[in-house]
Amino acid sequence: MLFSLLYLLVRAIFRLAPPGDEFEREVEIMVLRHQVRVLRRKDGRPKLRRIDKLLLAAASRILPRDRWASFIVTPATLLRWHRELARRKWTHRRKLCGRPPIDPEIYALVCRVARENPRWGYMRIQGECRKLGIRVGATTVKRILGREGLGPAPRRDGPSWSEFLRAQAEGILATDFFTVETVFLRTLYVLFFIEIGSRKLRFLTSTRNPDTAFVTQHARNLSFELQDRDRPLRFLIRDRDSKYPGSFDEVFRSEGAEVILTPIRSPKANSFAERSVRTVRHEVLDLTLVLGRRHLDQILAAYERHYNSQRPHRGLDLRVPESYPVAPVDEVPQIERHDILGGLIHEYHAVTA
Repeated sequence: MLFSLLYLLVRAIFRLAPPGDEFEREVEIMVLRHQVRVLRRKDGRPKLRRIDKLLLAAASRILPRDRWASFIVTPATLLRWHRELARRKWTHRRKLCGRPPIDPEIYALVCRVARENPRWGYMRIQGECRKLGIRVGATTVKRILGREGLGPAPRRDGPSWSEFLRAQAEGILATDFFTVETVFLRTLYVLFFIEIGSRKLRFLTSTRNPDTAFVTQHARNLSFELQDRDRPLRFLIRDRDSKYPGSFDEVFRSEGAEVILTPIRSPKANSFAERSVRTVRHEVLDLTLVLGRRHLDQILAAYERHYNSQRPHRGLDLRVPESYPVAPVDEVPQIERHDILGGLIHEYHAVTA
């Protein structure tokens, strides 16, 4: 809009001059001089600015067409610039029609209520908003949930795997296998367990052949250790690996636990165990050359002690699995560092006076 007004002003100034060949000659000289300045700005193809287009388009309305050869652009380009400037003159802000946009706060509130109450339908969410003094239509609620990928209430019903695990975390134990390649390219299998409620990690001894006797015996050893728990074990989550024999499940069933098999090719159903494998690989195993089975057992034993007693866990609000009360201090005490696994992991302790 500003350039359109400026263009009309330049044209009005040109029209104030007396007509004649002398004035047209002066305008032509001015155009040529201005184009020389444009050509000096940059080597190669000249790049015209908006002010250059404005001046040339205004001068073209003064000079006759037989003198348009002095322009560095074609007559069609000059006419196009003039049409664009004329079109911008008549542009104005259009008044939007239809319903006003949804308030972002109302949008966020509808999504929050739908996620926190998966069994609520559109009308139920609309009624809850109206109870709070917020007027929103059921069709609007449906459109909002559709944008966020939240389906109708029957399809949102029932807890997800993560919600189920968090609700029952105190009584759930997850297990899985992972492999480690030694320096001599021998494959070792490690069976581990993780308590989802406390995030305590338990690595068992590694083996080259995880047969029925190995897996069942370690299940017995673990169930004997878990007898001292305040809360009994309720669920054991494992995948459908053939390494788990029937006797393995029977050990935990005899303790009153229910064995839950994850769906086929669904690692998210055993996400806590999968994330533990990634953690131990990222912090230790990917940075260590394992010489053999005994060496691997020593590494995992040291890391298990660090993980359970010293490593803060994000899922526990940055507390360690074996939590203990720590009083806040007014002054930073003297800190001592303790190296684990040859310096791969550092632990920090306050030095008592």
